[in-house]
Amino acid sequence: MQQYYNYRLSESLDKVVMVGEGRVTVVACLNPHSFVTALDDSEFRQALESCDVLLPDGEGVCLTMRWYGKRNIVKIAGDDLHSHLLRRLADRGGRVYYMGSRREVLTLIKRRVEREHAGIEVRCWSPSWGREIPEEESREILSDIKSFAPDVLFVGMTAPKQEKWVARHRDELSGVGVVASIGAVFEFYAGTVKRAPGWIVRLKMEWLVRLLKEPRRMWRRNFVSTPRFLLWTWKHRKEIKKT
Repeated sequence: MQQYYNYRLSESLDKVVMVGEGRVTVVACLNPHSFVTALDDSEFRQALESCDVLLPDGEGVCLTMRWYGKRNIVKIAGDDLHSHLLRRLADRGGRVYYMGSRREVLTLIKRRVEREHAGIEVRCWSPSWGREIPEEESREILSDIKSFAPDVLFVGMTAPKQEKWVARHRDELSGVGVVASIGAVFEFYAGTVKRAPGWIVRLKMEWLVRLLKEPRRMWRRNFVSTPRFLLWTWKHRKEIKKT
């Protein structure tokens, strides 16, 4: 797995895009919750390990690498990657495919992209809800993606569903430039869920804002996954120092 950290966010994101020149680049976001979920889910762990880039989309990941890995890294959220890729494509024109979320959310996304980035073509697919996408529907989705030939495929079905789906079908996505699993970013960009203001992100308190806004969804991440992540990293701190 290749990971890129830099105080200048745009430079880091440019490196993400450059990784797969000539082939598909698979990107996922790593945070304490996804990390501990992968400890119990071997398929999810393999999906993450097969990625070309794992973004440090969590302050816990960044702090761990600073404490134990002696690497002064900064958080790079899926939202940052999404905005960066849209700006790059808008400069030269391109195609973006959004797979995931509800139809009404995708409609809002499509309208916003067309309004803000006129040079980008957009196509969307809202997959079936449930733990897995039926194989027949996956075939339809893959066929639609292939016919559209997007430069970027954004997948937003929450972890670990999105990362597993991408890993299973990576070979069939070889014509895509970048495949990025970015989960909640769909809702952020559509405006149905508001991301924390920049000053809160800089204070490293975005997790608290999300907890207050979505307590049912976020409580387990903060009060179960995060303590477990901190305990695991402390126990394995000598291994982390060697990475």
